Amino acid sequence: MRFTKMVAAGNDFILYNGFDYTVNNYSNLAKKSCDRHFGIGADGIMVCEKSDVADIKMIYYNSDGSRGEMCGNGIRCFSKYVYENKILNKKSFTVETLAGIKTIWLETNDDDIVKMIKVNMGVPIFESNMIPVNINSNEVLLEDIVIDGINIMFSSVLVGVPHTVIFVDDIKHVDINGLGEKLESHSIFPEKTNVNFVEILDRNNINIYTWERGAGRTLGCGTGSCASVVLGKKLGKLDSVVNVKTEGGHLQVELKNNYNIYMKGGATTICTGTMLDL
Repeated sequence: MRFTKMVAAGNDFILYNGFDYTVNNYSNLAKKSCDRHFGIGADGIMVCEKSDVADIKMIYYNSDGSRGEMCGNGIRCFSKYVYENKILNKKSFTVETLAGIKTIWLETNDDDIVKMIKVNMGVPIFESNMIPVNINSNEVLLEDIVIDGINIMFSSVLVGVPHTVIFVDDIKHVDINGLGEKLESHSIFPEKTNVNFVEILDRNNINIYTWERGAGRTLGCGTGSCASVVLGKKLGKLDSVVNVKTEGGHLQVELKNNYNIYMKGGATTICTGTMLDL
């Protein structure tokens, strides 16, 4: 199978053209191709297929083989991929995901190479039973949880996928992996959760470190960046336009009209090739 490996803000992905190949088990394909020792290596895979409700469908699987509803950094890679490979021949289009239909706008250079991708990520869901989080509150804002004897204040929101955000004073002194892994599978989150540790620099700039559900520690997360800005705005900590610095790159999140989320950032093609061992 021919593949393209891409990266956006530190998240790397393997993309396959579903119009050229029939795959019976995406879960196995994701586990095999994402393995960084015996495969290509990535945080997840994406496959494009025909959609009956949008211009194209994006299928996403995490590196552990679990199905993902959406991926913010991934959809930017996906959008660049389908345009530059002439699967779609327009600079504004819609993408079907398990988290709904997303609208895309592309900015290209004189050589028709995609340099910037803007995505309407939709409106977040704050209701605790929809995220879901097992808690006796309608919304999950500044709640307490104890991990290894440490009291942690967290907030959660659904941005296509469930996200938990923890605001910290000094992000470099946080046990991202230890806390992230334990929070991801904590019993309070029945469908698990992504975990984002956020350091606020000022009202328009944040640093974020992410532990992703189904992928572990990653260098970036688009939906996590959106969730962090949404909750920062909800709690009065951030303005409506925020520059997000992840461990692997940058992107911008803008909130309009009652938390309608617009994410903007780039994506880069790393390599193309043929995967032989399937």
